[in-house]
Amino acid sequence: MKGGKKGIATFKIKNRKGYAAVCSNHLTEGRTRQQACYRMTKALQRKKRAI
Repeated sequence: MKGGKKGIATFKIKNRKGYAAVCSNHLTEGRTRQQACYRMTKALQRKKRAI
């Protein structure tokens, strides 16, 4: 999945339920891969607003 110029990497969290997404120095978590990616897109949008 794409997030800006770099892709969003998702992976299963070992000692927890759910998945994590990493992109551009951000880490988000969700119950599913889709939820983690959705939360990542929101985090990237907040980053753009803050600058």
